[in-house]
Amino acid sequence: MSSDTTIVWLRNDLRLEDNPALYYASKFAKKNNSKISIIYILENFNLLSTDLGSASKWWLHNSLKKFNENFSKHLIQKTDFDINLFKGNPEEIFSDLIKKIKINGIFWNRRYEEKCLERDKQLKSKFKALNINVQTYNGKLLVEPWNIKGKQNQSLKVFTPYKNSLLGNHLIPECLPVTKIKHHLKISSSLKLSELNLISNNWMKKFEDIWNVGEKEALMKLEKFISNSVDDYDQDRNFLFKNGTSKLSPHLHFGEISPVKIWNMTCGNKSYEEISNGRKVFLSEIIWREFAVNLMFLYPNLDKKNIKENFDHFKWNDSEENFRAWTEGNTGYPVVDAAMKELWNTGWMHNRARMITASFLTKHLLLPWQWGANWFHDTLLDSDFASNYASWQWVAGCGADAAPYFRIFNPLTQSLKFDPLGKYIKKYIPELENLGPKEIHSPTNNFYKPMIVEHKFARERALNTYALLRKFNS
Repeated sequence: MSSDTTIVWLRNDLRLEDNPALYYASKFAKKNNSKISIIYILENFNLLSTDLGSASKWWLHNSLKKFNENFSKHLIQKTDFDINLFKGNPEEIFSDLIKKIKINGIFWNRRYEEKCLERDKQLKSKFKALNINVQTYNGKLLVEPWNIKGKQNQSLKVFTPYKNSLLGNHLIPECLPVTKIKHHLKISSSLKLSELNLISNNWMKKFEDIWNVGEKEALMKLEKFISNSVDDYDQDRNFLFKNGTSKLSPHLHFGEISPVKIWNMTCGNKSYEEISNGRKVFLSEIIWREFAVNLMFLYPNLDKKNIKENFDHFKWNDSEENFRAWTEGNTGYPVVDAAMKELWNTGWMHNRARMITASFLTKHLLLPWQWGANWFHDTLLDSDFASNYASWQWVAGCGADAAPYFRIFNPLTQSLKFDPLGKYIKKYIPELENLGPKEIHSPTNNFYKPMIVEHKFARERALNTYALLRKFNS
């Protein structure tokens, strides 16, 4: 074996199956008789998709550990922790590595935030100037955003045309096989997993009894969901008390499973047109994640700036007291409070509950959507940058293809419709467990805390505030 080394730079793709960068790096290394060296860099960007929230760091710690376990099974020589871990600026880290080892190739899967793309482009040019073979791949999406176009070859900012273009103009590829590496270079400057300091407070410990992390778990979860639930997904996904969703979102976020794998397994041996409506609706949610990446690509400040610019003139409230009550689940609306407690205690929240709580924050409390989005970013295990901020803008009414602002969820109506017996509420607010289905959605002050704001008043206030934007509409 030569002294050359082929680098695989892992990012949000912690899997062995259907991992293009790893697969093609392995082929390149075999052809050139070189060793593979897998590296992961905990990057020091701020306010980018690489800036992880607290909950996501817990998942990442365990995901790296699981990936290493799966990867090292095939190695002839093993160390305590085989993949290489680094922390800091990728350019500086790579510059140091290039001085220490002879690198013949660097392979990675692409990301789509403008600043990440620009940084990666600069790195690619720098490596090529040093005669290093650099190859990048799509390892995150069904179809990359710049390949989804409208009939006039325009970028698409509305979900349905985006979905139709993806389905009508693109074939979803087959999955690449599991990559097995026998020879791997452990770099002496690699850090220990604990030195990344990803697990930093006791709040994270509760996740250990709730979640199983890693590629193997993601595949088992998908198989179980397809066998038991996916065909009823269109009916069950909105009911808070049902186990009607896949809960694959954290696995998808860290790339423990690819959307291509999910698509192929969901369709099985049928075409998209032939599968059940439940499966189609489920795959539409996968396409929504892709659409969110497309919005992040088109709107680089998705986490800060309103896509609809007239919302720059919206008169938001700035009550930190009300925001704290929302985060702690102390609004007096049981369905809102149960959802916020689900988030705090499990690192996850049902999708219907996400819409209810986001609508409540932005419309009942008139608090900025950025406050809520940032809180979700920090506390959700699945806090995908694009999906989180695009979804918050959608609910707030200021995003692309957004729900109209005047669509104001009534928490009591939502609670009655999607948790009629109060099972979800009782699970997270056990002090209400003795209330019947008529009382639990809107209990009197004798049983529960008073409502932070009355719905009718809040709705009228929100509509009046929104009406002031009309003069700014183009």
